[in-house]
Amino acid sequence: MRVLIVSKILVVAAYRRKLDEIAARPEVERLLVVTPPAWQEPRGRTVGLEPSGGAPAYDLRVEPIWFNGSYHLFLWPRLGRLMREFRPDLVHIDEEPYNLATAHGTWLAERSGARSLFFTWQNLLRRYPPPFSWFERSVFGHSAYAIAGSTEALKVLRSKGYTGPGSVIPQFGVDPDLFSPGPSKPDEPPVVGFIARLVEEKGLLVLLQALADLPGYWRLHVIGSGPLEAKARRRATRLGLSERITWERGVPSTLVPERLRTFTLLVQPSLTRRHWKEQFGRAVVEAMACGVPVVGSASAEIPNVIGDAGLVVPEGDPLALREAMARLLADRDLREDLARRGRARVLACYTHERIAEHTVRAYQAALETQPRGSAVRPNVC
Repeated sequence: MRVLIVSKILVVAAYRRKLDEIAARPEVERLLVVTPPAWQEPRGRTVGLEPSGGAPAYDLRVEPIWFNGSYHLFLWPRLGRLMREFRPDLVHIDEEPYNLATAHGTWLAERSGARSLFFTWQNLLRRYPPPFSWFERSVFGHSAYAIAGSTEALKVLRSKGYTGPGSVIPQFGVDPDLFSPGPSKPDEPPVVGFIARLVEEKGLLVLLQALADLPGYWRLHVIGSGPLEAKARRRATRLGLSERITWERGVPSTLVPERLRTFTLLVQPSLTRRHWKEQFGRAVVEAMACGVPVVGSASAEIPNVIGDAGLVVPEGDPLALREAMARLLADRDLREDLARRGRARVLACYTHERIAEHTVRAYQAALETQPRGSAVRPNVC
């Protein structure tokens, strides 16, 4: 099959690693990837196209977009011409169904005789006004398949009226060679790790409260920045924790595995809010790949990602979180068991190779003739 993938997020080189795995699949005759020269993030931050660091196994086309920085209203002005030149069997539009770019790409694919599919992370049920509701209905009615990044996102799609085939496949995997276990860590001092943007919904204040009465000699390593930082530092001072915390604002993605290997355990205490749920928990998967035991809250997708390879506690419950951390810190055998399980779960479910394998299966399903309301395809795990 000839596949065209259209995605603004692929300006980031790390996210393009799964593309080599997709291109290597025997079912894929040729893979063309379209991404912009840069993407304008909110608050004025521009993410430029990062070099791949080697010759990719796919064709990469850098194409301009209109209305750069507008998540819902940007589009690819030359996409129709690209489809006529490339003649894809399938067009993978890596955007939410209510975006103009998705509706435009779906329409162009149908006009060119190609099947199309879309991707969604949206795990909260939201109704949109026109024209976004029109875009969404059009995409639902003309797409051959849907890929949802989480089980919650697939449920939302069904609730909003999508009746076609779909499956749960995370957008990106991890490199198991890069994110791999390091040498054995000494028992003292144990390090509790936290990696996330410092915002209230990521649960850092809950973690600080849980640590306030955690027995033993331990340290907390916080990696991240954001508007909650000043408040979190004040809270840590008030709780008498300041001398036991290392704050690190910015860590290049290439150094994240190195930092993870210094952790005794990683905590992801995310909190569900009216306008936000944890979509995936990438730090959890990366920690598991590095053989680091994880403790996560029961927020949205985290329990599904962890499975039986970590501890899950009620969200917003510092006492339960403290007990889980104390249990792990006191039981080396449990830590080693969860470390093995976590690594095995990542290898089975969340590597670039596994994500690519299941993505290509979705492509094959999209090319089959299927009636509306057909059965959902198997999920990654």
